[in-house]
Amino acid sequence: MREVKIVSKHFSIKDSHTLKVAKANGAYSNALKKAYKLEPKQIIEIIKESGLRGKGGGGAPAGEKWSLMPQDSDKPSFLAVNCDESEPGTFKDRQIISKDPHLLIEGILITCHAIKAKHAYIYIRGEYKQYQDILQGAIDEAYTEGLLNNCDITIHRGAGAYICGEKSALLESMEGKRGHPRLKPKQKECEWYFSNPTLVNNVETIASVPYIIDNGAEGYRKFGTDKSPGTLLFAMSGHVKNRGVYEAEFGTGMWDYIEHFGGGIRDGKKLKAVIPGGASTDILTADEVMEAKLDYEYLRSIGSALGTGGMIVMDEDTNMVEALKNLLEFYHEESCGQCTPCREGTGLSDKLVEKILSGNGSSEDIDELLEISDTMNGKTICVFAPAVSSVINSFIGKFRDEFEAYNKSTGAKI
Repeated sequence: MREVKIVSKHFSIKDSHTLKVAKANGAYSNALKKAYKLEPKQIIEIIKESGLRGKGGGGAPAGEKWSLMPQDSDKPSFLAVNCDESEPGTFKDRQIISKDPHLLIEGILITCHAIKAKHAYIYIRGEYKQYQDILQGAIDEAYTEGLLNNCDITIHRGAGAYICGEKSALLESMEGKRGHPRLKPKQKECEWYFSNPTLVNNVETIASVPYIIDNGAEGYRKFGTDKSPGTLLFAMSGHVKNRGVYEAEFGTGMWDYIEHFGGGIRDGKKLKAVIPGGASTDILTADEVMEAKLDYEYLRSIGSALGTGGMIVMDEDTNMVEALKNLLEFYHEESCGQCTPCREGTGLSDKLVEKILSGNGSSEDIDELLEISDTMNGKTICVFAPAVSSVINSFIGKFRDEFEAYNKSTGAKI
């Protein structure tokens, strides 16, 4: 398997988070100088040609998103960097923050030049105090060196709500309001922060920009697939020997990745399933994992999603009913409560799985769980409830026998 390091290139260098070490390894040099010699529209075209996709879960083409920002607005433009990752299984952006924050800052400076923004915000999850301190230290260093002459960077610390990772809820939170998602516009447009045009991208997306500007669109396209160019930081947790965050190019075989970086399944166990892209993506069976490719198109073709690339690996001893219960507790706790199908559906689903686990459930309860799932799908403002619905359907669709084994008529499997 070919190993590629674009974003993680400096992760293993001692004190890589400091400006001195970052500059010694090329930070604020070629890419930034090249960017400042280019017109903003030229940078956006390079990002479009590179095929860079948003790495926060949606996978939308970054260049297309950037081109929605007005170039001649009389209003100030802003960049909001999403560092609110909090989904179970997803923990990659904090690696960039803690090991190479200057790569992110350089990406912010180039992006702000491209969208004519003079102020960027980094929205970081409230619990990430230690990462905030590292990031603030790097920003302070950059200010002291005069690297931020034309752009200010402010860290905005959230209160620890999962929904604030959704871009419009993030902006609501930044405006000082409750983090509720906004209604989607009828047509494609940029986001708005206090009615000013704003671009929202996640940490890894912005951290990929310096490499693209330095090496050109074709340099980035040398890796990955035609429709999913480049690399992604895949986070791997669960029943593998070597849990962690490892960069790989899109199109890599999922099982190859698990064996190569994760060392395979721990304790000589067999693989049972993998949640491929953070908790809100459909679970894959072992047979599906053996065939799967780590890119957006392949995983969509088999009914799941690449998401954030946060893989949760499960061995043959995993109880899938308990695994779903664990996820539903999280969803129930983190539903923002704005939409009734989500607010009530996540709670009812959680209670039903708890009933099944107690040995007092029935096949009718499993069917009711699917009906509630249907009620949550496509009837809410944001994609939180549809994602929960999809997860429920995939667990029951692929492991229904384990749910049925808990039926009171067949004897509880406890």
